[in-house]
Amino acid sequence: MKRKLIIIALCTLCLPRLQAQGVDEVLQSVAQHNKALQAQRQADAAEKTGIEAENGLEDPSVEYSSFFSKGVSGQAGSELVVSQGFDFPTVYGQRGRAGRERKEAVDLRAEAQRRDILLQAKNLCLDLIRLNRQQDLLDRRMENAEELLSLFEERLKAGDATLIDVNKIKMERMSIQTEVLQNHAAHRTALQSLLALNGNLPLTFDEREYPAAPATDDFETLRNEALAGDAALQAAEAETRAAGRALAVSRHNWLPKLEVGYRRNTGEDSKEHGFLVGGSIPLFSNRRQVKMAQARSVGAQLTAEDLRLQAEAALHAGFNEMQQLRKALSVYDRTLMLQTLDLLGESVKGGEMSVTDYFVEADQIYRNLQACTELECQYQKSLATLYKHRL
Repeated sequence: MKRKLIIIALCTLCLPRLQAQGVDEVLQSVAQHNKALQAQRQADAAEKTGIEAENGLEDPSVEYSSFFSKGVSGQAGSELVVSQGFDFPTVYGQRGRAGRERKEAVDLRAEAQRRDILLQAKNLCLDLIRLNRQQDLLDRRMENAEELLSLFEERLKAGDATLIDVNKIKMERMSIQTEVLQNHAAHRTALQSLLALNGNLPLTFDEREYPAAPATDDFETLRNEALAGDAALQAAEAETRAAGRALAVSRHNWLPKLEVGYRRNTGEDSKEHGFLVGGSIPLFSNRRQVKMAQARSVGAQLTAEDLRLQAEAALHAGFNEMQQLRKALSVYDRTLMLQTLDLLGESVKGGEMSVTDYFVEADQIYRNLQACTELECQYQKSLATLYKHRL
């Protein structure tokens, strides 16, 4: 029996354990395992292949004709034509440059989507940090309530406390237990959402400290950095350039399409070989193509300008919000509040303060600590949004 227990213990020790991960490790895992990003990578590869295919040669054409004549037994003659059509050579160069701009836009759109998903994941990590800190605060409250309950039950037996005092402590403990359950439910919901972003692969996240996030008071510096690194804006600008290239391609489409090939004719007693050279002049098919391309080019420029204006407005709003949250946070003194809680606890245990007064004072401090914790999370989220371009 002992041998079996030893074997089981050794196997347990050898099992791989999930180590707690930090925010950066979680984001790396999400970037690798997120199903939406994986699907988008496949869609982007297909789109790039399609862009490359648009600038390829047409398929070669093969035609064979058989002729019959009166008085001739079987086939009187035949014709074989093998031809290859292609655009005017300069068109391929213009179309190739437009294709490169479009593929760049595809990559930048994918980068913008990656950052959006990583921002979602980071916000969930920040929520989990907040919930972990709130759980620590609730654990402190529960430990204090249990200690008070034990103390006042002893005093009740000795006649130094009333049943009302004991019942108030019990009700405080019930209230804390309710908040603990609510905190666990919120934590589980946030963790499940994070796991979904990670492709439902397991994650262990027990962080209680927020990641270092540099904040600047110079809006112009932040604005220039954020706009220069905004993948969605860069994608719109790449699409604008691609639309301009497409306009150049449309203007070149008035050039004739060329066709070359080989022809072989056979008769009863003769065989003839020759070359086929021809072309088509786009008199009608290109009449409105340039107008359409011009409209698309102007539309792409306006879209890029609108995105830039929206990005600048969002940066202004986010920067102002970040500054206000930082000012609000500076009002709270967490160390002072925790010291005051300790002093209140010593006062009620020493009989210098009633249980009722203690809970009135302590509840206000706990509310301030809770507000400080939530405000700090909001501040971290505002920083994460402002510096999304660094993800």
